[in-house]
Amino acid sequence: MDLVGACTAFVHVSDRGSFTHGAAAARIPQPVASRRIAALEKHLGAPLFDRTTRRPTLTQFGHAVLPTARRLVHLAHTLEHDAATARLTPLRIAVPTTCTTHDLAHLTAQARRHDLHLDPHPAHPAQRTELLHTNQVRTAITAVPPDQAHWTVPLGLATHQPPHLNTHYLETLRPHRGDTTPPRRVWIQPEDDTPHIRDPLTHTGDTVGLHPTQITHATTLTNATAEVLTTHDLLLCSPRQAEDLNLHWRPLGETHPTRTYTATGEKAETLRTRLHPHIAHCLGAPTP
Repeated sequence: MDLVGACTAFVHVSDRGSFTHGAAAARIPQPVASRRIAALEKHLGAPLFDRTTRRPTLTQFGHAVLPTARRLVHLAHTLEHDAATARLTPLRIAVPTTCTTHDLAHLTAQARRHDLHLDPHPAHPAQRTELLHTNQVRTAITAVPPDQAHWTVPLGLATHQPPHLNTHYLETLRPHRGDTTPPRRVWIQPEDDTPHIRDPLTHTGDTVGLHPTQITHATTLTNATAEVLTTHDLLLCSPRQAEDLNLHWRPLGETHPTRTYTATGEKAETLRTRLHPHIAHCLGAPTP
């Protein structure tokens, strides 16, 4: 039986001294209220009301159990309120700093359609992992090796001036004796300072004869972009980033670096499935 529904009818009828008015207060038809109270009497093993009078009056047994019935109804309402509040509690999530405010706002709006209220916090890869491990966020979009990824973002090199070829080759950056200009550098932004991106790129640079300083790390994307805008240097980035920064992007010829991500922590499965295309858009990953 519906114990909470029966107790609700019992309390309202008792308070109003009428099955009709009590049913209206409980927002149920009067016959339903009568059936629920009869079922409750059968369940508890004794009548709650004396029905021989014109108005229903509580029996001694009814008086004895009414306080507990009130507490049960109150607790049921409290549970519903707490559940509604919990559903609205924001899910604090660490996201890449490459996600724009515009894209994060649209992701947050889409998440609400799945009863998920996101509170995004941009951070660099190592910081996102640390925030998750120290419980400062409840979930995170983390950088992982390609075989563990749910989202993959292709990377290439972007320049201020349009390149002559459709592909960049690191070997073309190799300095030659007699050069009068500084060698061109490839800037790695903080989002890409991860082993599965940094190490293969550095190894390729060593293989084709680049100077160790030609593949260098930027403290911020802003600083790296400023260098690219004022020199002939190149920025390792995604096509989406290059477009946003008004740079000219081309893929790399010798290696094919990618940013690879997954969702880790609370609600990770929901993020990976129901919000997959929206997170992909935020990250700059191709979508079907």
